[in-house]
Amino acid sequence: MEMKKEVSVEKIKKEAEELYRGGFFCSEAVVCSIRDNFELDVPDTVISMASGFPIGIGRSKCVCGAVSGGVMTLGLFFGRTKQGDPKVEKNLLLANELHDYFKTASGKNSLCCRVLTRGFDMGSGEHKEQCIAFTGLVAEKVAQIVIREFNLVNTDELVAAR
Repeated sequence: MEMKKEVSVEKIKKEAEELYRGGFFCSEAVVCSIRDNFELDVPDTVISMASGFPIGIGRSKCVCGAVSGGVMTLGLFFGRTKQGDPKVEKNLLLANELHDYFKTASGKNSLCCRVLTRGFDMGSGEHKEQCIAFTGLVAEKVAQIVIREFNLVNTDELVAAR
């Protein structure tokens, strides 16, 4: 897959957060930010495929939508399209890395939306800032994984080195 070789992880994170603030849900924002910043030649339909994951898959409050979007995005880079293709093992390993990272980094030791939003009045939208932060956290980690695995350049590190 063709992709941009130099990206800003910080820009990806901030853009995912802004996309959420602007009207996309968490999973859509993660997919859109990664796709756009890595300049992946994939159609807008990949974003629409992420539309069922918010608020824990269709508002069921199960698996965090941001993480679901992150796993979808990892699949764009590392997933398989043919039965029996062993590259699925790498994809599963990286999806598990994202899973474990989020459980720790969120500070809640869970991927369950119900647990992550416990104590929030969902009707009032008070959970939104936390979910925006989780969206950025996931987009950031996915970008870091892609950069590491493809030996790409995080332009933030170039700026910091100057």
